[in-house]
Amino acid sequence: MNPMWLAGSIFLLTYALIVSEKIHRTISALLGGLAMILFVIPQSKAFQAIDWNVIFLLAGMMIIANVLKETGLFQWIAIQAVRLGKGEPFRVLILLSLITALASALLDNVTIVVLIAPVTLFVASTLRVSPVPFLIAEILASNIGGMATLIGDPPNILIGSAADLDFMTFLVNMGPISLAIMLVFVGLARLMFKKELAVQEQSRVNINDLDASALITDPVLLRKSLIVMLGVTVGFVLHGALHLEPATIALTGATLLMLWNKADPHNALRDIEWTTLFFFFGLFITVEAIVDVGLIELVADAALRLTGGDLSLTSMLLIWFSALASGIVDNIPYTATMIPIVKSLSQVMPAEPLWWSLALGADLGGNLTLVGAAANVVVASLAEKGGHPISFRRFFGYGVFTTVVSLTMASAYVWWRYL
Repeated sequence: MNPMWLAGSIFLLTYALIVSEKIHRTISALLGGLAMILFVIPQSKAFQAIDWNVIFLLAGMMIIANVLKETGLFQWIAIQAVRLGKGEPFRVLILLSLITALASALLDNVTIVVLIAPVTLFVASTLRVSPVPFLIAEILASNIGGMATLIGDPPNILIGSAADLDFMTFLVNMGPISLAIMLVFVGLARLMFKKELAVQEQSRVNINDLDASALITDPVLLRKSLIVMLGVTVGFVLHGALHLEPATIALTGATLLMLWNKADPHNALRDIEWTTLFFFFGLFITVEAIVDVGLIELVADAALRLTGGDLSLTSMLLIWFSALASGIVDNIPYTATMIPIVKSLSQVMPAEPLWWSLALGADLGGNLTLVGAAANVVVASLAEKGGHPISFRRFFGYGVFTTVVSLTMASAYVWWRYL
């Protein structure tokens, strides 16, 4: 069989298994990756496709988050959020979403969801409601907020490197539309989640009964953890000047924290979300195969040729096609595939609208499906571990609505500012 048809068939079957949820998504992704190794690409190329920066970034931040969890900090933050929201679930959801969006811009959205998910589970337990609406809202907010800066979302790092765009350039160009979409998302959240978070009056929590004073169980460990976390945050912001990848910074912080705390590495490593990491192993290999046989480039190139070289049409198509493709194959490998195509197009038309269109489409497309971005998969795994699984179909219902509204705003923004 033609390699392109074979790779495409394996990919579609793998994706169908993930969507159907008949088999756990990690097993589905691994089956797809192994099938690609057996029939499409050599093992050496498949293993090289694994983005270890993403894997080790996740692992390092999971270790730090698990240590922080032992201090009671997450429970303390949760009680403060409930108090600030006056015990009203929807207000608390909006508050947590805004915190997630802002923090995702300052750090990166994968790191933030690793830290915020445990807080959310405790908040929902305190409010006596399901955590699923909170977690879905935070996924959507993390991708919207993360697109504002160079380090906020992994596709931005790839684009910034390829187009030689610095932190401030990204913030000036992506920040305004990120803020605008986030403000609109607050209104969308009321339509999507208000009814789900309705609480019977007799079940409503009395915020006067909430005592946060005893929640910090280990102040010494908390101080150590916060110092390390501050160092990691500074490292993320300065990673370009330091010539260090975020993964190196995260792993350094995790290792120093374990050393300082004299932690048992067996316990620290045991609590890593290994199902999430192995899902990415399989997904990276599966996507690499369809990239290697030229399927993604063929589809993308054909789509862009439809515009006939018109800058406005090319920019609009780039936004919407990038969103659709990113929702299907994950926005990290998709962005890496599109960068050479955008570079080629920039030789015959202005590059600026194309780069921002690619960034907007890839970042916002991450909200389309549960596997559209790394942050989505991480939250889904943490939710499942906490006994509250998020189904692919349920997320898609919220994701497609949010994505269409966001892309419409992004298209208008690009048309107004760059075309």
